[in-house]
Amino acid sequence: MLEKPEIKLKPWGREIWFAHTDKYAGKILEIKKGHRYSLQYHEHKEETQYILKGKARFTFGTLEPHSALELSALKTFGQDPKNLQEKILSEGDKIDIPPYTIHRLEAIEDTIVFEVSSPELDDVVKLDDDYGRSGKGNNEELDEGLANSAADSVANSPENQGTGKQGNPETEEPTPKKSIK
Repeated sequence: MLEKPEIKLKPWGREIWFAHTDKYAGKILEIKKGHRYSLQYHEHKEETQYILKGKARFTFGTLEPHSALELSALKTFGQDPKNLQEKILSEGDKIDIPPYTIHRLEAIEDTIVFEVSSPELDDVVKLDDDYGRSGKGNNEELDEGLANSAADSVANSPENQGTGKQGNPETEEPTPKKSIK
């Protein structure tokens, strides 16, 4: 059956959901240079990410299932028990992310990632986020609002004033000004 993929705007770029069944899911993540998704882990979801284009910093560590609350408490007091590591990923690299693996990708340059996973797309626990998002699950309204705010900031920046650039978050191309009738 032919269906259009779902596009989910994010403050760091966007996700294109091209498959979501009861057995598997497939997404394309487009992460803008200098942006990163939440430091997070999944309780059930298992995923593999493949760097199709670009270069990104992969931050990762492990979390024992029984210590999630302990992690939150320690973080509150400025301690970091995660022993996080970093690795630079380039085109052609892939990473397997089992449940309870703390992870984050930060785009060093505009990066496109193919992700295949088990179907639990709302199974995310955000530990740290540049955009103020936190807790379990996804909030599509908040993500879209943050993405639109970022686009407005680009359109209103001094270097874009009077240029007609409006920073379309879906394409990163300037959008032409629309005439109002």
